[in-house]
Amino acid sequence: MGRRRRRTDDDWKVLAQACTALLERVPELVDEHLRELHAYEPAYARILPYDQHWQEAQEAMRIGIEMISAPRNSPRRDLENAEEMGRRRAAQGMPLELVVHAYRHAGHLVWDALIEGAGSDTAQLAALMQSATTVWSAVDAQADTASEAYRSTELELRRRTDEQLQALLDALLQGQRSPELVARAAAGLDLPEQGRYAVVVLRYDRREEREPFHRQVQGEGVRFLWRMGADCELGVVALAHDTGLDALSELLDGRCPGPGGISPVVVGLTELGRARRLAELALRTCPPGSRQIVRLDRRMAGALVVSQPEMASLLVSDVLGGLLELDPADRAVLLETLDAWLECEGSAGRAAGRLYCHRNTVFNRLRRLEQLTSRSLSRPRDLTEMTLALDAFRLTAPGGSV
Repeated sequence: MGRRRRRTDDDWKVLAQACTALLERVPELVDEHLRELHAYEPAYARILPYDQHWQEAQEAMRIGIEMISAPRNSPRRDLENAEEMGRRRAAQGMPLELVVHAYRHAGHLVWDALIEGAGSDTAQLAALMQSATTVWSAVDAQADTASEAYRSTELELRRRTDEQLQALLDALLQGQRSPELVARAAAGLDLPEQGRYAVVVLRYDRREEREPFHRQVQGEGVRFLWRMGADCELGVVALAHDTGLDALSELLDGRCPGPGGISPVVVGLTELGRARRLAELALRTCPPGSRQIVRLDRRMAGALVVSQPEMASLLVSDVLGGLLELDPADRAVLLETLDAWLECEGSAGRAAGRLYCHRNTVFNRLRRLEQLTSRSLSRPRDLTEMTLALDAFRLTAPGGSV
């Protein structure tokens, strides 16, 4: 087997002459190029108007042919064109594989045309074959440059789109309700305008290192969209028609660090601002140190208290005034007993089990509470006032946890 002949200056001259002659055939090659591209994949025609595609392909092919035979130190105009083309195709939404295919296909057409131009001239064919590496290296470089520009542009476009969609979601959570905003958010976020929604607000502790919520909280019938606030995380929850707050609470329990608040179910994206405010109100009913994620519909009394701080302060001083004069440890025992008795639905026996004391001890503490507050736990109105006062003390007074 003979040794492979190295490319010579004469070979380069043959290639340069062939490329110069081929430039006259560029319009013909572009016609064939687009015809075969459209036959290969109709999406080319759907994405690009024919005239625009023809002009861009004609420019790219002409520059590419000129650069094949250009001196080695010449500026790479073909790569500049490929970079611009990659960015443009990404913005136009053409799939990357179709962009690469177009470059490869154009390269084949140009190479076949060069060989065809040599005819039966064996010397010219031999010279062109020595230049095959040069031709295909140029085509590969153009395709790679276009691909790199495409990917970077695609990432930038995706980042901008994500930022725009997050801004739309933020606007909804802030209570904006314009029809145009709602329509754009629904289309961009793929959410029904009149769907069933809830909002979750979680107090954020920057000291905690944890896996992002979107990787932890997933379930059938729910879809979460999370947003980071200054000191909390907000989750918009799209609920299926048969999914309620019970299922949502169970899904969040143990998977998200508390405390947190869950709004009632609202209908429509226009209600997300109200849902956020109600979720924040639910969160405010969590006492210091709580890790619970609570529902507003289960914390109505506490929500009334925290939403009216001035009235809450008056309620504490009026109802619990006598208790406030006690030693803090003594006061804590009495309030803890009242809290346990309420949690146990008025059962002194069950409260005693929870407090690890005798049921008579529970009765004695409750009687002392009645004496200090001048109220009777057997009278509904008095019981309501004491329950609200307990919530107010626990949620608004310094060190008021029971």
